[in-house]
Amino acid sequence: MAETGNGAATQPAEGGAQEDKPKVKMQVLSQYVRDLSFENAMAQRKTKLDKVQPDIQVSVALDARKRDTENQYEVIQKYKVNSTDKESQEALFVLELEYAGVFQVENVPSEQLHPFLLIECPRMLFPFARRIISDATRDGGFAPLNLENIDFVALYRQQIARQAEQKQQEGATQNA
Repeated sequence: MAETGNGAATQPAEGGAQEDKPKVKMQVLSQYVRDLSFENAMAQRKTKLDKVQPDIQVSVALDARKRDTENQYEVIQKYKVNSTDKESQEALFVLELEYAGVFQVENVPSEQLHPFLLIECPRMLFPFARRIISDATRDGGFAPLNLENIDFVALYRQQIARQAEQKQQEGATQNA
């Protein structure tokens, strides 16, 4: 054991294997709104906000694409927020947001790249997308919608399970 200047002991590095692996590098090069749509259906009907009880449904989809530049990827988050009145089931508002980021990603093994792009990169973008959604709903005449944190690992697993199910159904259709 080696001792640091403050009297704390440190363990020597184990073997050279860990030191030989290059560290994963991720850098956000840019982030931007690809598409934003907010439709205030309630205002079109001239309904008063204090007479409705909103029911809000949020769906999230993720996509990642390789860019022409080496080690650069575009990651896209697609949010769709539908708000309806619980009593009448009439639409209050519909918000759609596509928020993207361009990432420089290096030293991620190829078998781990897909989950990395659809889990870690969206985690970096999420606070900014949440803010845009909050501002858009507030500016649209509603209380700001502050999305709960999203479990991107669970979302990724759901997406993989859906894709596997689709492949299985396609295989069953072709064999029939």
